[in-house]
Amino acid sequence: MKQTLIAERVFDGEHFHHNQAITIEDGRIVSFDKASDVEPILLTGTLVPGFIDVQVNGGGGALFNDAPSVEKIKTIGQAHAKFGTTGFLPTLITDNIQVMHAAADAVAEALALNTPGVLGIHFEGPHLSVPKKGVHPANYIRRISDEELAIFARDDLGSKVVTLAPENVAPEVIHALVECGVNVCLGHSNADYDTVIKALEAGASGFTHLFNAMSSMDSRAPGMVGAALESLDAWCGLIVDGHHVHPASARVAIAAKPRGKVMLVTDAMPPVGMDDNASFELFGTQVVRRGDRLNAVTGELAGCVLDMIGAVNNSVSLLGVAREEALRMAARYPAEFIGHRQRGVFTIGARADMVLLDSDNQVARTYIDGQLVYEA
Repeated sequence: MKQTLIAERVFDGEHFHHNQAITIEDGRIVSFDKASDVEPILLTGTLVPGFIDVQVNGGGGALFNDAPSVEKIKTIGQAHAKFGTTGFLPTLITDNIQVMHAAADAVAEALALNTPGVLGIHFEGPHLSVPKKGVHPANYIRRISDEELAIFARDDLGSKVVTLAPENVAPEVIHALVECGVNVCLGHSNADYDTVIKALEAGASGFTHLFNAMSSMDSRAPGMVGAALESLDAWCGLIVDGHHVHPASARVAIAAKPRGKVMLVTDAMPPVGMDDNASFELFGTQVVRRGDRLNAVTGELAGCVLDMIGAVNNSVSLLGVAREEALRMAARYPAEFIGHRQRGVFTIGARADMVLLDSDNQVARTYIDGQLVYEA
């Protein structure tokens, strides 16, 4: 099916254009010419590349850890599509090996079924540091085994991200994971600077929710934060919800890193896409929502009710980031991180994953592979 859209404004991933036409066929962009053999659809608003979120624990009332399934993945994806997410990695936090197998099987099936938005899987743990565990259950944090390595090595999981603490996983194991196609992220870690540098040299390529649950930067102990800011090549996920990271710290990180190496993530939990303030249970601990903040009853921040358009708008309003750059941080940069360079931009041959924003920079429509999946 071929269709041509003409939007008041189009952001192609680099520049804004006015009254730009985009012609789509078989889920990909085939032309930017206004002349077309099909009647164009006129769109009021700004059309931008779809957002990609590499850290999505839940949404729509569903938590991925809670009996992973294709249906649960669909529920999460539908909840986040309301906020412009056209690609995501269902994220499994630290759990037992049976749940890890189930999560991998669910994602493999979702990919085989071409479930909208699913690009792979993110295992956030279980090979973390107990002192920096956050709300991850300490009883499931453990050394890596051959069984877990076999899960991470599967070739039917799409884009794979594994978050680990480098003080608990040797550089040679990190190298082996990278050789298996895993994007290794460092996080939930109390590692010193030298240990982090060895992990980067072994092939680790990212940092999970920069500043949160990692050794901080000091004058004589740069820690994981210092190594992350220093690295020219590593990507850093950033939670811009006004709670996880102080705006000044976020601005410092964006200024320190090369352009393209800071990406927005939500660390989203089940309440995203839900209208109520109901609490939910995470490994036997109640997590309570108060407005736009989630806390375990024990006090820790417990993920987010942040969504991607919220992260974009917060980056503009709280951090002073140019809207063009905030949009790249939500689409182009995470796409590059997981190797999906045909996403996050509008070029000939790119996937037709698109978001129409209204005059208030809220999501009016979301398209995945050229198909309308959400309309406000």
